[in-house]
Amino acid sequence: MCNTRIFSFASAAIFASMLTPTAGAVHVNIAVAGPMTGSAAALGAQMRDGTVTAAEASNASGLLPSTGILRVADDTCDPKQVVAASDQLTMEDVKLVVGPFCSASLSPASDVYADAALAQISPASSSRQLTERGLKTGFRICGCDERQGAVAAEDILRHYPDAKIAVLDDKRTAGKRIADVVASRLQEAGTKYVMRQSYVAGGTDYVASVLRMKSEGVQIAHIAGYYAGIGLIVGQAAEASADFMVTGNDPRMRNEFWSIASEAANGTLSTFVPDPTRNAKASDAVAKLTLPRSRQDATRSILMPLSRHGQTRSSGQAHSTACQSRLRFVARQSKPSSARFDST
Repeated sequence: MCNTRIFSFASAAIFASMLTPTAGAVHVNIAVAGPMTGSAAALGAQMRDGTVTAAEASNASGLLPSTGILRVADDTCDPKQVVAASDQLTMEDVKLVVGPFCSASLSPASDVYADAALAQISPASSSRQLTERGLKTGFRICGCDERQGAVAAEDILRHYPDAKIAVLDDKRTAGKRIADVVASRLQEAGTKYVMRQSYVAGGTDYVASVLRMKSEGVQIAHIAGYYAGIGLIVGQAAEASADFMVTGNDPRMRNEFWSIASEAANGTLSTFVPDPTRNAKASDAVAKLTLPRSRQDATRSILMPLSRHGQTRSSGQAHSTACQSRLRFVARQSKPSSARFDST
């Protein structure tokens, strides 16, 4: 999983490198395939809006002066439904597919697109399967699950070496893989790792898990999943007076998470890519995607790293062959002015 808040103007360069030889004055059709309905619908909407903005920027720049979105396909992050959606797109006049979002949908979708020689860019599927299977038409623009899990574990070990820790996942492909890496790294380091548990995505009652963590004295709970489930766990933990801090992965970074968890979300942490609004190449896209002024402060605070004794806390930078990505922990603060952006 990887955040898709802004599929930036830099994406236009990818469009150009892949499509220019056949484009010229010909209209280039792009499709977006992702979860437009269901529990991850907010993520699909961001994919759609970001892709539309990138296409408009491409048109304006002259890189691909005739680019448009032909179709938005809803795969609901269901591996069974994604094949039908992918097959349909290969029969249309589409040059590039942006998607899928969910890692569970990645393998079946990429097989279909590869057979059809259709270019594919996933802005969020973090499984290694896309980039380590030798597919010539498949690309992704975010780091892999293994790296995100490693960064989370390293940060927990650095700042909370003596804490009792629980690791949870939502049973989805990416969440489980991230949580497994976190748990493995913590065990190897000999931490007071006390709990490893899965919960069902799409549920509404996680009180049993919350009470178990409370009874076992958990101080840090790393939860790898989507914003809705994590938001409910955070809120139910506050209602149960369970005094543990929640860390999580990047899909938590949504306004919907704050709507669900309310004030209990303050101080939670998440792995996240470098703030895309600080990318100069994405300035035009950022301007078009900027929320109304009444919501700008909340958005900026979500993107701010947690300050620690006046210093921005960052996980640093790491690269691997298939997982080139910088990740850091960020948190929403009650007082945004108390934190500052990392300049890296």
